[in-house]
This record gives sequence, C-alpha cells and structure tokens, in this order.
Amino acid sequence: MDLGEYFDNAQGHGVLATADAEGKVNAAMYARPYFTDENTAVFIMAERLTHENVKANPWATYLFIEFGQGYKGKRLYLKKLKEEQNNELISQICRKCDYSHYDVGNRYIVYFNVEKVLPLVGDK
Repeated sequence: MDLGEYFDNAQGHGVLATADAEGKVNAAMYARPYFTDENTAVFIMAERLTHENVKANPWATYLFIEFGQGYKGKRLYLKKLKEEQNNELISQICRKCDYSHYDVGNRYIVYFNVEKVLPLVGDK
C-alpha cells in the first residue's frame, strides 16, 4: 500500500513537528497529509508558527498515531520543496477544513519530499 492510499484510509491523529532557524522546536496537531505522488506530501498551513518555522528551516517530522489498541502508525521525515497560495486547490484537497471556530488568515499549500518513513514504534 502506498502512502497516499494509507492516509486516505487510516484513521487517527497526527502531529507535525518543526523547528525555527535556531532549532527551537514546535509541535502542532495536523490533519493527514495529501499525496501528489509516493514521495510528495502536502499540508495545508495557516499563517502561524509551524508555517513560519518551515519558511526558516525546511525539515519537519509528521507523527501519525492510528486509532485503536497498540502502537500503530507512521513517522514521516520531511523536507520542504515549495509552497503556494491557491484557495481553489486548498478546497479540492482539504478533507474537512472547518475553520469556523477560529480565524486562520492566509492559508498555504506546502509541499514536502518524504525523505524517510518509519513505523510509529521501532526502526524496521
């Protein structure tokens, strides 16, 4: 199963970890990524700390924990490729995108190369 298919079907919670140019770390809850191909993960980002971090430091890690018993999920090691503002495309790829409970301001489509994939637990 490829990553796009996995994330289309998997249910769980995700955390995107980033760091600024000085290495100060941030972690934020994030929806499952969208995949344009096997090696390109896409996230919709508001104009907030995570987005500021990936502008200054292209490296990030996405930790996905599947619902259910045990420790199932994936760790994606990412490097930013590019970003764009395109509200029409955001609407097409956004799964739920209910931002009615807070003001998100500008939103960006941020593309990452998937550098490495590991299971949630272990290194095999």
